[in-house]
Amino acid sequence: MPLLLSTALLISSCSKQQSLQALFQKSTPHQAYARQLAQAGLAQRPGGRAWLAAAGQALRDSLVVALPFAETGYFRPGNPGAASYRYAVRAGEQVHISLSLGAGASARVFLDAFEVVPGAVPAPLASADTLALDFRYQADADGQHLLRVQPELLAAGRYTLRVNREPGLSVFPVSGRTDAAVGSFWGADRDGGARRHEGIDIFASRGTPVVAATAGVITRTGETPIGGRVVWLADEAGRGNHIYYAHLDKQLVRPGQRVNAGDTLGLVGNTGNARTTTPHLHFGIYRSGQGAVDPFPFVQRPGAAAPLPKGPDRRGEFVRLRADATLRPGPEPGKSKGKGKNAPRAIALSKQLPLLVVGQHGAALRVQTPTGQIGYVLAQAVLVATGNPLRRVVLPALTELLTAPAAASSAEGALAARTSVAVLGQAAGFSLLRGPRGETGWADI
Repeated sequence: MPLLLSTALLISSCSKQQSLQALFQKSTPHQAYARQLAQAGLAQRPGGRAWLAAAGQALRDSLVVALPFAETGYFRPGNPGAASYRYAVRAGEQVHISLSLGAGASARVFLDAFEVVPGAVPAPLASADTLALDFRYQADADGQHLLRVQPELLAAGRYTLRVNREPGLSVFPVSGRTDAAVGSFWGADRDGGARRHEGIDIFASRGTPVVAATAGVITRTGETPIGGRVVWLADEAGRGNHIYYAHLDKQLVRPGQRVNAGDTLGLVGNTGNARTTTPHLHFGIYRSGQGAVDPFPFVQRPGAAAPLPKGPDRRGEFVRLRADATLRPGPEPGKSKGKGKNAPRAIALSKQLPLLVVGQHGAALRVQTPTGQIGYVLAQAVLVATGNPLRRVVLPALTELLTAPAAASSAEGALAARTSVAVLGQAAGFSLLRGPRGETGWADI
């Protein structure tokens, strides 16, 4: 253990210059750290193997959450682990991820976002480490994404994680309006059902400025029977988006002109086939090689941030259920059931089982079972094990404290004979003991 500790501390104290270099390499900070473990010979030691195994397991077995999401979490010292969260995204929206460490915590933390592809290894999307625990990325397609949160070896401390949705375009396309002004949405019937609406209609008074939703180049202007006076803007961000503004009363730009986000392109009107309707902007987005896509996620206002948990901070404490229950794969009841092969497997929990609280979300606690399974239980359904032990006993002999409820697990300490201990819970024939100085471990008594 001393060698592991000293080497891990050496790794975590790499210079800021080295960490910055990792950010500009093709490998992620997480991958660079894994290479450092291998180079230091730690990848084959128990701690290193456990850290790498936790990283891989997080990609295969994630919790299911809904955005916006906020949770307080806990890194347990000496127990390498990784938290992972799976959430649904829509093409065009931006995902904003931020993590803040609690007071006194100085651990290096790795944040990695992945696209979940059925039948394939999750594809990396964006990454960060302690130099910038706040980043954004845009979803290119509807689907499922996964966020992995993993600290360095031997890390300890509390953290707060937030994951929010934001519009993919920086400026709303009609000056002074928000998505509340959208009156006709993507896919609505047109011409008696002969075609579908390939955009959204944003209603505003005639003459209201229509603005560039992002920086780019004007590729085309003109007048068509359906769109009336139109403007086409190519997004310069390199995402292949071609933004279409239609039914303008007046165009104020020309082809080839470069514009910044917020520059006026024209004025709201009702030209083309909108001449019998009230003035509005038809706003559409077309993607190279894909065609029209729903533009609403590109401009939808971010929802209110999820509130942080209220009530006692149970992170790092052992709790037990008041009655037998099931470990949930997500914090919201009924929102993460899934179907068929995607249905999470229900895990039955006994009220005798001690559960380590590793996170809190709303009225739910994220807990870890003695065998390492992670999930949620309701905070009101538990009691604190230290204040409500199953029983108190006096040890008849010197007793080793094991790291897990298994005879083959390693010992992390021992308690002398005639020591009075509290039994916090039971699993697999073993008891979780807590000594007079807070020593905690498993024993076959």
